[in-house]
Amino acid sequence: MIIPKKTYYKVGAALFILMFLTVAAAYLNLGPFNIYIALTIACVKAVLVVMYFMHVKYQTKVTWLFAGAGFLWIVIMFALTMSDYITRY
Repeated sequence: MIIPKKTYYKVGAALFILMFLTVAAAYLNLGPFNIYIALTIACVKAVLVVMYFMHVKYQTKVTWLFAGAGFLWIVIMFALTMSDYITRY
């Protein structure tokens, strides 16, 4: 499948906007919510990169399975890290 360049430009623009949003969020003092906002923005950026630049959106179900397994693994790692972070804060 040939993806139009316009799609890549839109996704690239969204990634730039999210990057600036990440920088802006770093300057806000939201207490313990800073880490959650930063991780949420990072997850959205990761999903955009995986779906469009790695072409997972247009692939077979097996590719979706492996991409989903990788995403599930990173969620588990974040959950373990957050549980440790919360007990020390």
